[in-house]
Amino acid sequence: MTSTPGKPQESAKEHAVNSPVTIPDSTIYSYNMDDSKTPGGIKVRWKVRVVTGPQAARYDARQAEAIREALTWVMRHQRQLRSAPDTP
Repeated sequence: MTSTPGKPQESAKEHAVNSPVTIPDSTIYSYNMDDSKTPGGIKVRWKVRVVTGPQAARYDARQAEAIREALTWVMRHQRQLRSAPDTP
């Protein structure tokens, strides 16, 4: 990795470990959120799967469709969401 103009050389070396080349394909990273920081102590966990190439394009399309569907639902139900009483 070459140094970016205006950045010290140490910075370039430090960020080299974040390069996609160093992350093996199909690696799964799991994250668990601290239960004390979630509403009602709900357990929150998410996984990140590293993929490349055509498989990544399929994941991108699937994610875009899920986001589009969620936004469409919110637009249709926006009035109901605004008028819902606040619950403690």
